[in-house]
Amino acid sequence: MADTYHFELIRSRRRTLALEITRDARIVVRAPNRCAVREINRFVESHQDWIAHHLARAQARLQRYPEPTPAEEAALRERARRVLPQKLAYYAESMGLQPAGLRITSARTRFGSCSARNRICFSWRLMRYPDAAIDYVVVHELAHILEKNHGRAFYALVEQHMPDWRERRALLKE
Repeated sequence: MADTYHFELIRSRRRTLALEITRDARIVVRAPNRCAVREINRFVESHQDWIAHHLARAQARLQRYPEPTPAEEAALRERARRVLPQKLAYYAESMGLQPAGLRITSARTRFGSCSARNRICFSWRLMRYPDAAIDYVVVHELAHILEKNHGRAFYALVEQHMPDWRERRALLKE
């Protein structure tokens, strides 16, 4: 039954078995160098439900947000370079904050980040979302200049400058 799913096996000096569903909906099993194949197959078989659930999610995400072509990526990068500095300047001024810098990245797992030194990064992939969602990410990252965590004070600050932040954040999850 373990061969129900085709998986990539990566052996290393690790001590435990691990499963991963990649962004491109591949199944990867990480195993210790000396782990027996039947033990690996038993492990995969015992996690069939987990694999099915996470594989379906990864495939749905791929269908909803396929990897852009090189031309689409170039257009999204250009839009990010054009739009994000203006949005950052606008919200920074309205919030009374001064970021130390702005960078456009290729991050896949996060739309934005704020470093300890208040440098803000945004992924060009954010440009695939509505303006309302982009504005939310900008305000979210600016709020990290004052609040470095996601505690109550952080969300109070976001809400002060963007009362409908919950609806805007929901746009990122669609």
